[in-house]
Amino acid sequence: MDTTQLRIETGGRHVLDLTDRAAAFAAQAGGDGLLHVFVPHATAGLAVMETGSGSEEDLEEVLDRLLPRDDRWAHRHGSRGHGADHLLPVFAGPSLTVPVQAGRLLLGTWQRIVLVDLNDDNPRRQVRLSFLHG
Repeated sequence: MDTTQLRIETGGRHVLDLTDRAAAFAAQAGGDGLLHVFVPHATAGLAVMETGSGSEEDLEEVLDRLLPRDDRWAHRHGSRGHGADHLLPVFAGPSLTVPVQAGRLLLGTWQRIVLVDLNDDNPRRQVRLSFLHG
């Protein structure tokens, strides 16, 4: 198994496209297999979605409605509404797997791999990529 770790600076962005970095890693590993993507944080998650068409803003708006940034949460440390950050991984899980053939991600035409992170308290993230040869 080949593994690498990406260091991500979110810079206040809540949906960050990781596809190009994941594709480069899969191409370097080469061959057929599975690419596993994992974010080892309790307040961030991953998703496969279309980007560049307004979907990122739509996702943020939906998550704001589902997880409002107010004081209703039992988990209260950090900035106002931080308890909502700890519920995000229920909706955008901490891992996903993408099939790879001949070093290419087998994503659909509009599918992209994104990091979803509403937690402005922590702008530094890590994402682990692992390639399991088939």
